[in-house]
Amino acid sequence: MSFDEIFETYHPEVYRYVQRLTGHPEEAADITQETFRRLLEQDERPDDVKGWLVTVALNQVRDRERTRSRRRELAAGEDLEPDGPERPDRAFDRSERISAARRALDELNERDRKMLLLREEGFKYREIAEMMGVKTSSVGTMLARALESFAEAYDGPRPGAGGPRE
Repeated sequence: MSFDEIFETYHPEVYRYVQRLTGHPEEAADITQETFRRLLEQDERPDDVKGWLVTVALNQVRDRERTRSRRRELAAGEDLEPDGPERPDRAFDRSERISAARRALDELNERDRKMLLLREEGFKYREIAEMMGVKTSSVGTMLARALESFAEAYDGPRPGAGGPRE
């Protein structure tokens, strides 16, 4: 498969996934572009191009988040995000739901967050297992637990939900 074909095939998926992770379209575009630039520099194409692209993109997201965390620590609580213009009620409600979902995702451990986002992007269990380094047969259970953790973080504990798992 040529680079152009790879780009046309995987660019939309990688961009969407990174955009969901970061919540910022511009940052997602930068990371996606850098990911494909790195692929172009490879002497040989990886066997699993899609998995390689997602892994490289995830590593970049992690690196940027570490940098942001350091900057936040230095800023010592200053609000780095500028306030936008006032929005209509519907847009505000949608924005609140998105913010709540992002907060809930942020409360999850890294593995659960990645698994949910990979599945939401349409990756198959086999692909998720390869990218996460787990058995394919474990993915369903792990996703169910991750989804339960997300629901608890988003809505609070559900009635009948079990206690903490080991």
